[in-house]
Amino acid sequence: MARATHEVRVLAGRLILTAMATRVQVFRIMGTVVAGLAAFVGLTAQNSPFIHVDQFGYRTHAYKVAVLSDPQSGFNESDAYTPPDTLELKSLPWEITVARTTPQAWNAGATHDQSGDRGWWADFTSLATPGHYFLYDPVNDQRSPSFFIGEDPYLGTLKAAGRMFFYNRCGPAKPETFTGPGWSDAASFLQDTVCRALAAPDDPDMWRDLSGGWFDAGDYNKYVTFAHSPVHDLLRAWEENPHAFGDDWNIPESGNGRADILDELLVELDWLYKMTDPLGGCLIKMGSIQWDHNISAPPSANVDPRYYGPRCTASSIAAAGMLAHAALVFRDFPEWADRAQMWHDRAIACFHWSAPDILAGEADTECDDGTIKAGDADWDAETQFEAAVTAAVYLHDLTGLPYYGEFVRQHAPATRPMASGWWDCYQIPLTDALLRYSTTAGADSLTGASIRQSLETASFDNWGQFFGYTEQDLYRAWMPEWSYHWGSNLPKANYALLNLLLDRYGVAPWDSLAFRYKAEEQLHYFHGVNPLGLVYLSNMYDQGVARSVHEIYHTWFADGSPWDHALQSPYGPPPGFLSGGPNMYFTQTALSPPANQPPQKAYLDFNTGWPDNSWEVSEPSISYQAAYVRLLAHFVSREAPSGTGSVSPAKETVHLYPNPVGLDRRVRRVQASAHAGTVLDAKGRQVGIWPSRDADWEVNDLPAGWYVVVWDDGIGRFVVR
Repeated sequence: MARATHEVRVLAGRLILTAMATRVQVFRIMGTVVAGLAAFVGLTAQNSPFIHVDQFGYRTHAYKVAVLSDPQSGFNESDAYTPPDTLELKSLPWEITVARTTPQAWNAGATHDQSGDRGWWADFTSLATPGHYFLYDPVNDQRSPSFFIGEDPYLGTLKAAGRMFFYNRCGPAKPETFTGPGWSDAASFLQDTVCRALAAPDDPDMWRDLSGGWFDAGDYNKYVTFAHSPVHDLLRAWEENPHAFGDDWNIPESGNGRADILDELLVELDWLYKMTDPLGGCLIKMGSIQWDHNISAPPSANVDPRYYGPRCTASSIAAAGMLAHAALVFRDFPEWADRAQMWHDRAIACFHWSAPDILAGEADTECDDGTIKAGDADWDAETQFEAAVTAAVYLHDLTGLPYYGEFVRQHAPATRPMASGWWDCYQIPLTDALLRYSTTAGADSLTGASIRQSLETASFDNWGQFFGYTEQDLYRAWMPEWSYHWGSNLPKANYALLNLLLDRYGVAPWDSLAFRYKAEEQLHYFHGVNPLGLVYLSNMYDQGVARSVHEIYHTWFADGSPWDHALQSPYGPPPGFLSGGPNMYFTQTALSPPANQPPQKAYLDFNTGWPDNSWEVSEPSISYQAAYVRLLAHFVSREAPSGTGSVSPAKETVHLYPNPVGLDRRVRRVQASAHAGTVLDAKGRQVGIWPSRDADWEVNDLPAGWYVVVWDDGIGRFVVR
C-alpha cells in the first residue's frame, strides 16, 4: 500500500494509544457525529480532489453514490483523472476492504455544462453496515474523504448549523462556556436599548429599546423583511420534524426542557415584537447610518449609535405573518402562552394596518431610502400582496375567523404561482402557506382543491425540471443554471424544500419517493458532492470533514482578524455558517475564480471586502441558514427510526409491516384494497405491482432501498434491507 496510507495507519494507531490514556477526552470526541478517529484520519490523509462524497456521511438505507470527476474547463481544467474499473470501499480504522463498486460514466462521457467536468458515478448503496469508510482507487492511489454510515449521521451537523443563530445574536454576552475558546464576547450593542429615530435622532422621546434579535448576515444590522423567510422556515422546521431538535445545542437556554430551536426563535421574535406598534405597523430596519460605523470585531467593540427606519407596509405585513405563525406554534407551551397571545394581538394589528393599502395599490415600495446601511429592505407591490395572503392563512388558522379565510379565498388565485401555474423555489413561505390552507379546518374546499391541483399539474408537466430527481446534473443536485446567483445556496436548499412539501402534503403521491430522493441529493451537494469537493459550512473539521469553508465574509470574522481563516488564523470563524455559494454573475470580472467559471465553480474561499466583493459568494445569511437547517432536519431523527420517513399522517393511509423488511422478505398491507398497487423505487421508477386485497407480497427480488406503493385510496412505504 502507498506510503501515505501507511502513515495514516500509524497515526491512527497513535490516536488509539492516546485515547486509552485520556478517556474523558476521547468520549467527548466520539460524541460528535463522525467519531474522533475518522475525524483525525480525514484531516491527515491525502484526499483526492476527484472523488466527491458527503463528508458527514449517509443514512443507513439511503442511496449512496460518489461522483468522480475529470475537469475539462474552469480554474482546474489542467487537472486530469480517469478512474479504474473498480473502486474499493475500506472501513476505518484498519482500512479493510469491505466492498467494491464499478464506476459508470455519466451521460456517456459528456462534459457537464454547469461544472465543466466529465465524470462517473460509483454506487455503494448496498453498503449499509454502520461505520466509518472511504473509497479507494488502487490504480491511481487516490482516496475519498472519510464518511460515516449510520442511522443519524447529521445530528452533529444540525447542532453546529443551528448554533449559527446564537453567534449572530445581538446583545447578550457570549461566555466561553457556550462558545469554547476563541469566540466568546462581552455584551454588545447596548446602544440598541436607546435606538434613535431616523426622522428625529436627537429627540429622546423617540428613542426606543430595539435590542436583541439576530444580525441578518455579515453585517450587524437587523431587518424585518429579511427575517420573513428564515422565521417561517425555522417555525416550519419545528412543525415538520420536532424529533430532530433537542435541548442540547449548548446555548444559554439549553437544559430548560424545551428544544433549543424554539429558544433561538424567541430571540428573534422578541426583537420583532419590539419593532411593532400596538395600533399596528412595524419599523422596517435598524442599524448604522455611516459606512465606517460599527465595523469592528468582535461585536462588543462597537459603540456607535444606531437608528431605526419608518413603519412600512412591507415590514408590517411581514411581521403579521411571522407573529401569527409563531403564535400558532408557541401557544401549545404553557410557559409561552402569554407571549403567544401578545403576538396574536400584534399580528392582527399589523395586518389591518397594512393590508388595506396593499390591496388598494398603495403599498410602500420605496420606504427604505438607504440612509441606514446597507441592504434595501423594500418589497415590490406583488411581493407584499403575496405576503398578505401568507399572513391571512396563518391568521385564519390562528383565529378561526371567517374574514381571513375569505381573504385567502378571494386573493390566493391572483398570486403568481396560482395565476401562472409556475411554482418554483423563490416563494417558499407562500407555497407553505397555500398548502397549509388546503388542509386547514374551515378553509374553502374549492380553493384548497385548486391550490393542490395547480401544484400537481406543475409537478406533472415539470417544465422547469424542479420536481423529482433528474440525472441532468453530474453532481446529482440539479437546479437551473440561472439559480447560481448571489446566495445560490438558498435556492439549492429551497428546491429540496419544494419537493419535500409535495411529499408532505401528498401532492402527486406517485412521485413521493422521487421528491424525497431529490431533496437528499441536494443535501449531499452542501456536504461535498460538488465540483470543489467543499463542505459549504464553515470550519467543520471537528466533525471530521476533509475540506470545509475556511473564510466567510462577516464583520466579526473579517479578513486579517483572529477569526479570519479556519486553519491559518488563531481561531477561524465558528463552525456551521453556511456561505452564500457559487455566483456566476460575480461582478468583479478580473478576479477568476469566482468570475469566468462554469456556474458551479464560480466560487472562491475568501473574505476580503471592497473592491474584491467577497460578500457576493462567501457571506452567510440567516435566510440561507434557516433553509438549510430546515432541509437537514428532514434527515435527522434522535429516535433513529429505520422504517418509514417523515410522513404526514393525513396522507399515509396505508400501513405496512414488518417495517423495515427483515429476513422474511415479505410485507403486508393491513387495510384491504380492491385495487392493485404500483410499486416505485426511490427514483420514481415502477418496479412491481402489489396484488389487491390484503395479500402478502414477496420482495426477494428487490435490492436494498426505499420503496413506495401507490393505491387509489392511499400510499404506503417500506424499506428493504
